[in-house]
Amino acid sequence: MKPSNPTPLHLVSSQDLPRGIQSVRGLPDAELAALWDSIVVEDHIKQRLLGQAVLNYTLRPKISRATVPLHGVILLMGPPGTGKTTLARGLASAVASLFKGSDFRLVEVDPHALTSSAMGKTQRAVGELFSQSIAELASAGPTVVLLDEVETLAADRSRMSLEANPVDIHRATDAVLVQLDALANSHPQLLFVATSNFSEAIDGAFTSRCDLVIEIPPPSPAAAEQILSQCLADLAKTFPQIGRLAASASVKQVARAAAGLDGRTLRKLVVNALALRKETAMDPNKLELADLVTAAQAAQQARTKTEGKQA
Repeated sequence: MKPSNPTPLHLVSSQDLPRGIQSVRGLPDAELAALWDSIVVEDHIKQRLLGQAVLNYTLRPKISRATVPLHGVILLMGPPGTGKTTLARGLASAVASLFKGSDFRLVEVDPHALTSSAMGKTQRAVGELFSQSIAELASAGPTVVLLDEVETLAADRSRMSLEANPVDIHRATDAVLVQLDALANSHPQLLFVATSNFSEAIDGAFTSRCDLVIEIPPPSPAAAEQILSQCLADLAKTFPQIGRLAASASVKQVARAAAGLDGRTLRKLVVNALALRKETAMDPNKLELADLVTAAQAAQQARTKTEGKQA
């Protein structure tokens, strides 16, 4: 018999979750919906993602895979800080909100919890995660599974040498591919949303199973300006004098100085600007345009140094 007041899915203790499952959250979710609305990417990217996710739940349960070989997998690729994980979480809530009365849930996987130095254990853990834990959760209703840093689970086998990488890592990738095929057949109301900062590290056989592969680029100049204005406007709710900067055309100057920076860095840029002087640290209302420009220039210098080390 079901308890009269079951614990909400998103409040279940992580200690009670199967190995490899980081969290389970009921959908739609107001917090995730707010993230979906707030993240700044080109409108066509959100529309393409939402359309593919919706199609997963309207088409796959009704059409044979022999006709349309859908696997129920979306892959988001792009540099760090472009909002891939936030988009994935927000997408889960956005699609759930369109299917009224359906008991959707978001399952987040922790791929690092599956690795082991013992021979055969990584492959076994990956197999159990997909064939047992995810399958059981998906049997309860429409489910979105977030596979963050998917290259950890589906590493490109052609780039790995058996001398440098345990054969178990190769077999773990094999297990992921086998389970994706099996779940595509048995659970048409299951959708995987995977993310990766390193597309070249993902096995080609995994990419070929994706129904949609989409690149999330760094913000355009207009998007950078929107992110900065949005961040300043949110701060102005607590520190009203910052509102004069959020509404100022001078934000364009900061956006130009910050050209090429990712969304996460743009938001941190505002925080760094507040920390430049003890006066603004003590009273953020004293933030000036010059502080923001200086912080943008510092962020660009840091990016140049990082790229130089990677070259």
